[in-house]
Amino acid sequence: MRLLNDFRSFILEDEFSIHIYQNKINVVNYERICHFDSREVRIYHANGEFIIKGTNLVVSKLMQTEILVVGIIKSIEFR
Repeated sequence: MRLLNDFRSFILEDEFSIHIYQNKINVVNYERICHFDSREVRIYHANGEFIIKGTNLVVSKLMQTEILVVGIIKSIEFR
């Protein structure tokens, strides 16, 4: 039964999470995107706001609950 619950949690991930890679940030289960341009992306989540600053930022993947931002990332800020 535990294996089934673990699998279900993996497939139906519902918690806000951030995955940071080289020159990429993947945000899962955000509430809304407030602003994005080539220097800043602002994302709201259940506990506040998440701000990505950099240069040449591009939204590479955009889904209802997931966004992938690619570019030269200079800072990440949680509010």
